[in-house]
Amino acid sequence: MSPESTTTDVARLAEAAAAVLVDAEPAFRAGVGAPGVVTKGSSDFATQVDLDLERFLTAELTARTGVPCHGEEFGGAPVDDGLVWIIDPIDGTFNYSTGNPLTGILVGLCGDGEPLAGLISLPLLDQRYTGVVGSGVTCNGEPCQPLAPVSLADATIGFGSFNARSKGRYPGAKRVDVLAALSGRVAKIRMSGSIGVDLAFTAAGTYSGAITFGHHAWDNAAGAALVRAAGGVVTDLAGEPWTVASPSLVGAAPGLHEELIELVDDVTGQDWEVS
Repeated sequence: MSPESTTTDVARLAEAAAAVLVDAEPAFRAGVGAPGVVTKGSSDFATQVDLDLERFLTAELTARTGVPCHGEEFGGAPVDDGLVWIIDPIDGTFNYSTGNPLTGILVGLCGDGEPLAGLISLPLLDQRYTGVVGSGVTCNGEPCQPLAPVSLADATIGFGSFNARSKGRYPGAKRVDVLAALSGRVAKIRMSGSIGVDLAFTAAGTYSGAITFGHHAWDNAAGAALVRAAGGVVTDLAGEPWTVASPSLVGAAPGLHEELIELVDDVTGQDWEVS
């Protein structure tokens, strides 16, 4: 796409994707409470609804837009090469399986790894968020206000779920340190169990920002695009601009984002090794 046509073309693609999500919502609602059928790890699983919804979304998005897809359950086109839809058919699967309404469908459009548009449907809350970077965000078709600067002391922050004993790039013990420091400086902390919910709420101004330690593009792409479309800042925990290759995500209103990165720096010095 040429630079001058990019925003218009992306908006048209997002409109088509929004119609696909509306068609997917009845099956999502009907399957609430579904048990896991594919085990991925401790307390991590996929339901049959995950599998069926991803097949439906992939087929319909490809047919209606001509853009290939990459999903959590079945993979697909590379996420960092050209235009691609990145799909999480059920974000917050544990919530979904227990009837917790903080769960949804995530669809992000990326171009060469950069977020261009994001759509998050929260069917159990009857909320649908759509955003095109450079053009703002809507919820149920109504424009959301651009994100306004807010101080950390007045902010509500969504914080990603974790196990304090977990290892990996961002060990749970260090996440506890960040959470403890944040709790002493922020107005409120919320842990929803859904990255999509945290980022959709951030884009709409319900939250002021969100931190997630996960790297999966299907978890982060839609929300990263929404927050940027709302005028927010989206990076990884080190403050580098977010792409599909990023190892983590911090999204927040201007000004607040810088405070969050400074807090992480103060606590960790960007050294995540556990002594």
